[in-house]
Amino acid sequence: MRIATGCLAAALLMLAPLGAAAQEKPENFASWPLLKSTFPSTGGGGVIINGYDPVIAGGKCVTTFMAAVPPAELYFNVVEYDAVPVQGGTFCSNGQWRSFNVKDSGTTPFRLFFKDGVFRAQP
Repeated sequence: MRIATGCLAAALLMLAPLGAAAQEKPENFASWPLLKSTFPSTGGGGVIINGYDPVIAGGKCVTTFMAAVPPAELYFNVVEYDAVPVQGGTFCSNGQWRSFNVKDSGTTPFRLFFKDGVFRAQP
């Protein structure tokens, strides 16, 4: 029994560095590019997002924006993200948007980071 316990302990010690190496390095949000007010939608389809100028208020990152859908449709929306303090700034994720007329809504995988007076967008 002692031999089996000793072998198990040795095996666990050998695997410990492998588990540590397998862990991912934390994302450096401050290295993300600056957020632009106009950019292609994460949903694709040629949709362009315009007027994306978020603010942080009440534990949320919030912005209104327009979605320009080809060839000539324009939709007015608002999006709210959860705001969490990280890396000396504020990380905005879990975005939920809705149209001003409340007919359409959804989620977005888009993420933002605010620090030193500027917003950065996921690459």
